[in-house]
Amino acid sequence: MTSRWVDEVARHRDLDVTWNVMSLFVLNEDQDIPEEYRERIHKGQLYPRIVTAAALRHGQEIVKPLYDALGEHVHHRQESDPEQVVPAVLRELDLDADLLEYAWTDEVDQVVRASHQEGIDRVGQDVGTPVIAVEGTAFFGPVISPAPKGQEAVDLWDGVVAVAKYPGFFELKRSRTVGPIFDTVA
Repeated sequence: MTSRWVDEVARHRDLDVTWNVMSLFVLNEDQDIPEEYRERIHKGQLYPRIVTAAALRHGQEIVKPLYDALGEHVHHRQESDPEQVVPAVLRELDLDADLLEYAWTDEVDQVVRASHQEGIDRVGQDVGTPVIAVEGTAFFGPVISPAPKGQEAVDLWDGVVAVAKYPGFFELKRSRTVGPIFDTVA
């Protein structure tokens, strides 16, 4: 949702956006977490691998469309089998089917880790995803749903820019009351 919001803001403001991967597996690999969650994020590391492999082959401009397409299938359509999801997404984006091979190897893991670490170095250890950096200040969040549109998107952006300017600002948080609300058709 945050990435969709940033896309919306970029329609109204001149933003220089660079998309990077963050790995929940890397973030949590040394943490005491439930085994079920550990298994889920271990399996999920194939998605940052695919995005990273595609970026290495095709450049930064493929990162967001690939991320969006994977998110649409996995989160919105609730398709859980990566052996079905990834080939479908690669076809949708007219990307080489052999990118799927990177999902099952550690060939690009060092690049995934470097991208992840770049985000952590900006924001600190006690975070999750998403991480955004605005005017040299990085944050975990905002965690939003649904992604705001039009003036609401710009207003939220202006608020984030405002708090980024205050060096003593660290956190706002409240409990989530809804899951992701998509504005696309599943």
